[in-house]
Amino acid sequence: MPIWLHTVIWVLAIYIVVSILLYYLQEFFLFKPEKLPAEFQFAYKNQQVEEYNIETRDGAVINGLHFKTANPKGVVLYLKGNSKSMKGWGKFAVDFTRHDYDVIMVDYRGFGKSTGRRTQKAIKHDLQYIYNKMRERVSEEYIILYGRSLGSGFATKLASTNNPKMLILDAPYYSLTHVTKRYMPFMPLSLILRFPMPTYKWIKYVNCPIHIIHGTNDQLIPFKSSVKLSKINPKLTRLWPVIEGGHKNLNNFEDYHRMLSEIVNFKITPVDLETTSHRVIHSAKKT
Repeated sequence: MPIWLHTVIWVLAIYIVVSILLYYLQEFFLFKPEKLPAEFQFAYKNQQVEEYNIETRDGAVINGLHFKTANPKGVVLYLKGNSKSMKGWGKFAVDFTRHDYDVIMVDYRGFGKSTGRRTQKAIKHDLQYIYNKMRERVSEEYIILYGRSLGSGFATKLASTNNPKMLILDAPYYSLTHVTKRYMPFMPLSLILRFPMPTYKWIKYVNCPIHIIHGTNDQLIPFKSSVKLSKINPKLTRLWPVIEGGHKNLNNFEDYHRMLSEIVNFKITPVDLETTSHRVIHSAKKT
């Protein structure tokens, strides 16, 4: 056997083995869950919070928190990122309760106290079930969907099949396939990734106002991913760049909180284009 053919066979064999390993071990790379004991007590300063558990049809238990305000204007379903648990993420509920919005937050399967086999389909079903429970108690016109990083894809999917008041995406990805391809450009990710999370496909079916917040210095999910997403459903989308913001520190920027304040109090104002410069065309002559 020629040396070159022997080398090709070995390279191909290694490629196949690595692909198989990535298929079965990808959850260890994509998710960084923190487990919590059943007796763990959630407590947050100056926040009124109630813990609940929802059992799914396949026997999983989804653990969640309800942050309450005295006179809520509505409710935010807060879908968190891919690390740790609500133990730490719950601290961010204040960014909405301060505007008199209740906040519902959940731990995905395998995070915190939540149980069950984690798949993209299962998580989507869990979140739709929770959304259904919410709209039994409050009209959709008072429900805001907020997705942070990993949660941005799930929030977009929910918004595409329901009619919430608005969708807020914080550091969203075009798709998880695109994100992981940056680190493994030669792997067949479109075939082996079990969590492709195609946000770009779902966002085109969203019919409510879409607000995208993204740091311009995000090294994990580049700002350009939000620019691309904003062009898919442009009439309903507004992009809010946080200058110099990274992936995990947007809450440390005053601009971020100013943006959230404007967004949650957002009102669509119709524009009469006939009274604007909309039809004015700049001269092509050089000056």
